[in-house]
Amino acid sequence: MNEPSKLPLMTIIGPGLVVAATGVGAGDLATGALAGSNLGIAVVWAVVVGAIMKWILTEGLARWQLATNTTLLEGVAKHFGIVAQLLFLAYLILWSFFVGVALVSACAATARAIYSWHEHDLIFYGVGQAAIAVGLVKLGGYRLFEKLMSVCIGVMFVTVIVAAVAVQPSWSDLLFGFVPSIPQGDGLGWTVALIGGVGGTATILCYGYWIQEKDRHGPEFVRICRIDLAAGYAMTASFGIGMVILGSRVDVEGKGAVLLVNLAQALRAELSDGVGGWAAWFFLIGAWGAVFSSLLGCCQSVPYIFADCWRLLFRSSESKVDTTSKPYQFYMYALAIVSSFAYWLKEVQGISFAQVQKIYAIVGAAFIPILALALLVMNWRVDWIGEKHRSSIFIQIVLLATVAFFLFTVVSTIKKQFG
Repeated sequence: MNEPSKLPLMTIIGPGLVVAATGVGAGDLATGALAGSNLGIAVVWAVVVGAIMKWILTEGLARWQLATNTTLLEGVAKHFGIVAQLLFLAYLILWSFFVGVALVSACAATARAIYSWHEHDLIFYGVGQAAIAVGLVKLGGYRLFEKLMSVCIGVMFVTVIVAAVAVQPSWSDLLFGFVPSIPQGDGLGWTVALIGGVGGTATILCYGYWIQEKDRHGPEFVRICRIDLAAGYAMTASFGIGMVILGSRVDVEGKGAVLLVNLAQALRAELSDGVGGWAAWFFLIGAWGAVFSSLLGCCQSVPYIFADCWRLLFRSSESKVDTTSKPYQFYMYALAIVSSFAYWLKEVQGISFAQVQKIYAIVGAAFIPILALALLVMNWRVDWIGEKHRSSIFIQIVLLATVAFFLFTVVSTIKKQFG
């Protein structure tokens, strides 16, 4: 194993790119476009703040793991007990099931927009892509997964940035958009959505398992992970800013993958005849790259978390979690099969999961403040993490602000959904 200081740049930023590709899905891109459509580019600063917030959370997770040689879940199990483990496992099952359905649906919608075969091709594309994602994870393990995710994020980045430049935004207005301000009207709501929608939720935990796959062990890799995550979240912020720009220049409507398809059609109309068709097609390719990379990332990463929970709850003899363990394999197949079946029920049988989706939305929004609270305690205790790697006062203040911000988001979500 090379010394951390001598590692090539692309080796350093591998897991960071995976974080970006997994965390940016149809919902994140749609939120950016809708915010831009409603508020213009005056709120691009919120995208940057959201990316920094997620960087601090993920850096704290990595710092704990490298300093203590235990995953964050191991730390929770040791210091907070079995009740915390069981509550998190219940959350994980609920979250992964519904995020799986949403990603299968998004992949189907974007693939169908690129090329439609017949009236039932939504099912074909959705279930088929879930099977492909599992097959790729099974075939190549982490190495193939990282390469595929790097390709997907490259396609996403080029597509979104080129499209954002092509619509010719006001560059002076964009510069002022990095100065914090909240527009009148529904400005606060969209600003909150932008900050909270950057960079994923529970998939943040997977970074710890990805750096294990890269054989990063020990405090000497803390600096490497900081660089890695800075590159990943810089990409994430770029996507968000690009989508805000597109939304500010092109009228969009809908939600999730449907909005992305509508945005592609709007780009076709906005740009000249010779360019519009190609722009719409390439944008759909980029949108598909975003949603398929999230599906692939979900199928590869979430089983790590389940396997770690299983290991800790049932005192497994395995010293670490990897893709060959039986709990990992079980959850990978279960996630793909149950998500595909639920998607089939929704599309063919017309069964609605609307009420449960409301509960899931609230649980999903609640994950970030819970993680921030855990890091507030775990990374502050000198007897747990050591003096050298203890969080600074600045980091603690940011974590407290994160808790306050996301609790506000959760309360607002409850009022909106059930008020």
